Amino acid sequence: MNERTTLEVIAPTVEEAIQQGLSQLGLSADQVSVEVLDSGSKGLFGLGGRQVRVLLTVGAPQESASIPDPKPATTKSADSKPKQRESKPRAEKKPVAEPSNNKNSEPLAHDSIIDTTENIVSKLIHHMGLKAQVSAHYDEDSTDDRRVIQVDVRGDDLSALIGRHAETLVAFQHVASLIVGKQTEHYVQLIVDVEGYRARREKQIRQLANRMADQVTKTGKKVTMEPMPSSERRLVHIELRGHPAVSTESTGEEPYRKVVILPKE
Repeated sequence: MNERTTLEVIAPTVEEAIQQGLSQLGLSADQVSVEVLDSGSKGLFGLGGRQVRVLLTVGAPQESASIPDPKPATTKSADSKPKQRESKPRAEKKPVAEPSNNKNSEPLAHDSIIDTTENIVSKLIHHMGLKAQVSAHYDEDSTDDRRVIQVDVRGDDLSALIGRHAETLVAFQHVASLIVGKQTEHYVQLIVDVEGYRARREKQIRQLANRMADQVTKTGKKVTMEPMPSSERRLVHIELRGHPAVSTESTGEEPYRKVVILPKE
């Protein structure tokens, strides 16, 4: 074999890459030098990660062989590890974290999911280049089978997170819900609000619906409102549901579906 033979290996970790390379070359760690070409990345929440790339060069001088042998003699450390594990009272912690009473364990499970939600939403906002404070809490209608979490985002200049007609906020909310669900292995529905935007928007939609209803009552002609997401269309239907002079219906295809306000016959 050529004295300067090289081998490039791609693997999830540096240690695995070295071990694979040594196995292919049939050599030990002190017979090669190792150069990490790419240390890889875990990606965002485990998505879109990149594996490491390692270059092994055969015939390296002894002083460069500072990479630990992936197959070291571990007799002493292996003997000592069980003693350390036995000394840690792990078994005593389980009754505290997982009590037999379901009511007592409920707050712990909720706390864990809330913490995960706040962490994920904060990281997503950071990756958007924004700064904000995030707090989350369970909606009062949440159950074990259907967890609804209200997420409040506060900060300066967060209009980019809302977008036109809250399109960005809706997409952000959907992505965050998927990631939280994957991380916690529970179905989770997030309702993300930015600086009280949802409350303000709800008030505007209700006021607009009543103004349009007054216009229909006076003219006797139907009025078609601007395209809205389903949550806002629902607000209009609910607001005018008991109106004595008008009725409502939705028309069109998403994302351009609209509410039509018609005079009652």
